[in-house]
Amino acid sequence: MAKDVMWKLALIFGVLALALFFIWWRPINLGLDLRGGSHIVMQVETQSAVKYEIDLTISRLGQYLKEKGLSYGSISSPEAGAIEIRGTDPSRRSEVRRVLDDYVGQWEIRDLGSGGWRVTMPLQVRNVIETNAVDTTLTTIRNRIDELGVREPIVQKQGMEGDRILIQLPGLEDPARAKEVMQDPAVLEWKTVSYPPGVSDYGSWSPPASREEAIRMFGTELPPDTELYPQRIPTREGGGTVTIWWPLSKVSTIVGNDLRTARRGQDQWGEAVVNFELSQDAGRRFESATRDNVGKRMAIVLGGVETKQVVSAPVIRSVIRESGMIEGGFDLQSAEDLALKLRSGAIPTDVTIIEERTVGPSLGRDSIRKGVFASVIGYIAIMFCMVVYYRLSGVNAMVALSMDVVLVLGLMCYFGATLTLPGIAGLILTAGMALDANILIFERIREELRLGKTVRSAVSLGFSRAFGTIVDTHVTTLVSGAFLYMFGTGPVRGFAVTLVIGLVFSMFTAVFVSRVIYDVSVLRPGRNVEHLSV
Repeated sequence: MAKDVMWKLALIFGVLALALFFIWWRPINLGLDLRGGSHIVMQVETQSAVKYEIDLTISRLGQYLKEKGLSYGSISSPEAGAIEIRGTDPSRRSEVRRVLDDYVGQWEIRDLGSGGWRVTMPLQVRNVIETNAVDTTLTTIRNRIDELGVREPIVQKQGMEGDRILIQLPGLEDPARAKEVMQDPAVLEWKTVSYPPGVSDYGSWSPPASREEAIRMFGTELPPDTELYPQRIPTREGGGTVTIWWPLSKVSTIVGNDLRTARRGQDQWGEAVVNFELSQDAGRRFESATRDNVGKRMAIVLGGVETKQVVSAPVIRSVIRESGMIEGGFDLQSAEDLALKLRSGAIPTDVTIIEERTVGPSLGRDSIRKGVFASVIGYIAIMFCMVVYYRLSGVNAMVALSMDVVLVLGLMCYFGATLTLPGIAGLILTAGMALDANILIFERIREELRLGKTVRSAVSLGFSRAFGTIVDTHVTTLVSGAFLYMFGTGPVRGFAVTLVIGLVFSMFTAVFVSRVIYDVSVLRPGRNVEHLSV
């Protein structure tokens, strides 16, 4: 009997010591409601994702045709989900068809005759694009938050339609910057300048200050393959800006997805810039484009689907292959943020904030203080009632209950789980169930004692006969907790985590720890039954 009790005691103290070590080694993460931070719900505009895909397809398809030596007049999108190509060589119809089959083979391709083609996005492709847009946006936002260094953020889908994203950022110190970083699509494109007729000095040419003037430079309307993009330039006095309008090719030379990496750097004058490196394939395309446009300007366009603007339009002095520099009058913070966005990838659609809450750190500290106070008062009240009613058995129950709480917190610290106010509620619920399990055992023991059983026999029968009931109650609650975790979000999941972990340990403390305490105290020779319970 002594050896049997010794290994049980060793197990109990070992598990307890391990839990205390985890609590000391890795302090528990506090959730948004306890630590303070931002709660944001974003709506993903899936229709914008379709437009972004159309624009990207136009750019890539134009580049692909040029690489194959196939000339064309224009590529445009006359309506949502459709692309028209005009001015291809009718004698090379089969080659153009082969390029379209290779690049947009899943789309509906129609020959319009006279060198014209129309490709239409099918419904199933549109659905895939919209689904992928939400998934890509979710991944990109998560990557950007990780780059910001936010500890234990929550980023997950929300809603029946699956087009909303829930973001919780505990301990966030600069919510305005975080929102700007998360919400900015950071769609980056390099586009060649479409110079008006008669321009010979490409490097010194400056665009006009209005859209109307820019259109007049080309005649009555812009060429089909040209778009106007604004650039806002700070004035030297007054802190204002002036806007100029660049006529740029609709076909992008390279896009942000072609980047291999991006880092903040400095130019030769000490100004903040963003240095980038391209993938091998993009480097080859960029080399060809810069070789054909030496002495001309190439604009760097940045923004969302509907908010694109020119960052800078430097003159190409030499051929560029796999690395380059983005200049735009950045300060250190804006250059770092832009590099962060480019590294994490572009968001292929517009996102809007539909719900936002900020929890201050003082409110979080107040919640912790009140929670601890309430827990202490409740613990003392329960201990008083248990000791008065069950005497030594009540002390046994309180020891097991305390160990249950320590074990739950220790395991949460080990796995890096986040403790929230609903999580505390789950912890209190499991503590109540652990206490209820002990009460079931104590009452069974009292029944056996009334039947005249010895103390040792009564304890043994009390534990064995209450075991089935305890298992039933815990298993049913575990199933409920599992469903809450699988289908719940945010606070519901926090509640489920502590509930499930607490139930597992309450079984251990109620059935195993309490029995060992009886073995080493109550069942020793000379103990009176009255010490067991009244």
